[in-house]
Amino acid sequence: QGQLKIAPAAMAAWCRLSARFHHIHGANVRLDASRTRATRVESFANGLCFSQEPLAPGQIFLVEIEEKELGWCGHLRVGLTAHDPQSLEVVPEYSLPDLVNMGDTWVFAITRSHNRVVVEGEEAQARGPPWEPFLLIERVRIPRDTLVGRSRPGRYSHILDDLYKMNVLPATARRSRIGVLYAPQPDGTADMHIVINGEDMGPSARGLPTTRPLYAVVDVFASTKSVRVIPVDYGFPSLQTLCRVVIQKHIVHRLAIDGLDLPPLLKSFCQHE
Repeated sequence: QGQLKIAPAAMAAWCRLSARFHHIHGANVRLDASRTRATRVESFANGLCFSQEPLAPGQIFLVEIEEKELGWCGHLRVGLTAHDPQSLEVVPEYSLPDLVNMGDTWVFAITRSHNRVVVEGEEAQARGPPWEPFLLIERVRIPRDTLVGRSRPGRYSHILDDLYKMNVLPATARRSRIGVLYAPQPDGTADMHIVINGEDMGPSARGLPTTRPLYAVVDVFASTKSVRVIPVDYGFPSLQTLCRVVIQKHIVHRLAIDGLDLPPLLKSFCQHE
């Protein structure tokens, strides 16, 4: 359990380093120059991606769905693997079942009725209100603001933003944010959690080994065409984020920000991020 006691500065530095995709990926994936955006350029498979670095305990690897592609059945898949991407002779065509069948890999398709492993006698965790500033997963505390998707600025953006906050849109809607992390347990293993728009779906897998590095897996599959890595800053919200929260509480929707007497960079941050 002591593994979760990571200094905020160390965690922040590690998160910045790992908040991008590994250069090893599926044959149909194209990464941008920063390796923070992954696009499947053809077909519906061979879209497997990995985090650049193994995740630290309690560190979330968060992606936003940027583009969808009609005509395919199936959605984004995420999880963890103990396989170093560099060691793969060939990147599997599919995360499910190919990568999972290699062992030491835990991947799930993102759906509303998400897989959850419930221990006998365990009660479902009550979800905190969507306006709480932090998401708590056991002893992990993550700023909720970054975890929740946001629509593009427009006439109905204030309505859509509320729907993202309540997590009532389809889990794989455009702009949704999906994250994966692992939380160490007293017995030396870990539970894997998947987070959808700021809501913890509960343990998706239990008994993961913490003695081996665990990489995030993101399968840009079928109807999901492009995703972007979202860096997450742990600790207290930044002054910029706090300003945005106050501003958004006093406007009808983000289009009204254009008329405010604010620095252009702050306006842009309030509207788009």
